[in-house]
Amino acid sequence: MTDTAQIFVSEERPIKPAMWRGLRRKCPNCGEGHMFDGYLKVADSCPVCNENLSHHRADDGPAYLTILIVAHILGFGIHFAWSWFRPEPMVMATIFTVGSVALSLFLLPRLKGMIVAIQWAKRMHGFGNSN
Repeated sequence: MTDTAQIFVSEERPIKPAMWRGLRRKCPNCGEGHMFDGYLKVADSCPVCNENLSHHRADDGPAYLTILIVAHILGFGIHFAWSWFRPEPMVMATIFTVGSVALSLFLLPRLKGMIVAIQWAKRMHGFGNSN
């Protein structure tokens, strides 16, 4: 490996700013361009800084984290609602069903953006070859 290649590979990318940018669904490199072309489709490159984002391998990670977070929040909410208010079962089921779908749809693209940003910052899955 040449000296310039070693310098390029050892150049550190800060992970915390990248994670925050990913949570905002922005490019992990510049923080300006949109990371997604649609609801969950990651753009091939950033429209602002032209960073290549096609290397990502988010797979099932965002869905797993979404289920984990939503289940914990709603589990606590169901326990609290039943202990304090004792609503009718159908009312409670309707409210928590709508809440779980809404929270899942809100969190899923944000968590996918965060996972792609972590992969970018750690130079995983081909992100080490780009600036």
